[in-house]
Amino acid sequence: MAFKVLLLAAVAALAAADQAPSYSPPRPTYSPPQPSYGPAEPTAPAQYNFNWAVKDDDSGNDFGQEENRNGYDTQGSYYVLLPDGRLQRVSYTVNGDSGFVAEVSYEGEAQPSYSRPQPTYQQPQPQPTYQQPQPTYG
Repeated sequence: MAFKVLLLAAVAALAAADQAPSYSPPRPTYSPPQPSYGPAEPTAPAQYNFNWAVKDDDSGNDFGQEENRNGYDTQGSYYVLLPDGRLQRVSYTVNGDSGFVAEVSYEGEAQPSYSRPQPTYQQPQPQPTYQQPQPTYG
């Protein structure tokens, strides 16, 4: 009799296991964003002009820049005083997709560079701080 009860319990367990819930992932409820490539279009054409310069005789600094832009047409230049005394000037233009077009020029003659100045102070010479040993005879 115990065998029949055990067999009946096993059959009931198999029938319950056959009714196990199934799982499937939920379906997405959104649409993925569509990629949009390419540059953002400006709302109005860019238009500006600026310039700046630095000239300090004490330090020898002399440099500056100017630029004008109207839409996609850009023109400008910048310059710097080089250590050899020449002025290097770079003039550039950018028209639409043509890229950056630069022209480099130099004004003046290159001067020989100067040597580094030597210090005008005297460094103290170290003095010996030991005493000569006395001979010992024995």
